[in-house]
Amino acid sequence: MSETPTLTLHNTLGGRDEPFVPQDPKRVTVYVCGPTVYNRVHIGNGRPVVVFDVLFRVLRELYGPEHVIYARNITDVDDKINKAAADNGEAISVLTERFTQAFHEDIAALGTLEPTIEPRATEHIQPMIELIERLIERGHAYAADGHVLFDVTSYPDYGALSGRSLADMQAGARVDVADYKRHPGDFVLWKPATADEPGWDSPWGHGRPGWHLECTAMIRSHLGPMIDLHGGGHDLVFPHHENEIAQGCAAEGCHEHGTHYARYWMHNGHLTIDGEKMSKSLGNFQLLHDLLQHYPGEVLRLALLSRHYRAPLNFSDETLTQSRNSLNGLYRALRDAAAIEPEPVVAAETPVFTALLDDLNTPAAITALHRMSDALAKADSDAERARRKGELLAGAALLGLLQQDPATWFQGATDDGDLGAWVEERIAARQAARKNRDFASADAIRDELIARGIELEDTPDGTRWQRAT
Repeated sequence: MSETPTLTLHNTLGGRDEPFVPQDPKRVTVYVCGPTVYNRVHIGNGRPVVVFDVLFRVLRELYGPEHVIYARNITDVDDKINKAAADNGEAISVLTERFTQAFHEDIAALGTLEPTIEPRATEHIQPMIELIERLIERGHAYAADGHVLFDVTSYPDYGALSGRSLADMQAGARVDVADYKRHPGDFVLWKPATADEPGWDSPWGHGRPGWHLECTAMIRSHLGPMIDLHGGGHDLVFPHHENEIAQGCAAEGCHEHGTHYARYWMHNGHLTIDGEKMSKSLGNFQLLHDLLQHYPGEVLRLALLSRHYRAPLNFSDETLTQSRNSLNGLYRALRDAAAIEPEPVVAAETPVFTALLDDLNTPAAITALHRMSDALAKADSDAERARRKGELLAGAALLGLLQQDPATWFQGATDDGDLGAWVEERIAARQAARKNRDFASADAIRDELIARGIELEDTPDGTRWQRAT
């Protein structure tokens, strides 16, 4: 039996590259923070979804699909949700269900796999209450003025993930810190709910959970007290993930038992729009749904993978144009080899997989994909073309790319069943005109097609068409 290849990942906790070694290779556990469902997600929200989808694919290839448990939550109780529902004049449950469905539709267009588990916060209130009770019992939390707060001074390693100290936090605290807090850094585990807010009965009164608590409780419920890997955007390092670690370790006694809440932490970098931070006030707030009206999902996906996940990503029209052109080149190689049946290839044996083992180096993986495409184009026998085509498809699948039929990619899916037939008829008429040396008519037909958004490509094997991009 061959040895499992080594996946190296940059661990935010410690700030160094480390070989990924799961607790149990038969049960690899991953948790990634999902959306707060009060609006459609923007393109920045799409970055972690795509990044960790690639990680999910790599882990499935390494350990087998049945041995990887990937949880991505839905936050469906939050102040922003309450405000959006009130502004819209609709029930909170109606709003959260609508935007949960919208999230699923948008990320499906990006070609993402479904997570193994998708827990919702409102379905885990009892585990949250039990977690708070455990933290109080162990001396890490206290009730005050209808709230329950985590005592950050009770956890010695608080700040280890973000590199912040309690002294710095106290010095930087605002003067209006709630007077019921023992330390300015203490954070809410439970808070009172008003009559028009969602709430649940608890030992501390009618209320609702704090955001940080939700993820810890869902992890404990579905994955256990210690998981292999926790991921999310860089903006979640502090305070969200820092607070998750404090809660998780305080509840389980990490110091007493030498355990960790999550053994590896991964965070993707920020996304900017034309070099500017995305903001509604700047008018550059780009919803994923809106972008999908103008670009295929694979174009957006490739754009999101074009930079290393830890690096900042500048999202621009140029980025999208480059991604579309890049995919056109890859699909062109597949279209040229359309008559060739691909040879089955193990994805782990491709150079794309090798690149991804190096801390998900997607730029190197994309470069490898283009080299494989070039090798397919240069292959001089059907046997080599079959092998090269199989390699290209297997490597692309690891990135979630080249998932369409090449003809569909270039010509587009359409509800107008007569379009293809009409284009083919006009191409035949053009060919007849050229054969009769009636070049004026042939040019007129080409112009007619261009006006309809159809481009022609004359090849030794005949004329091909595609929609203009």
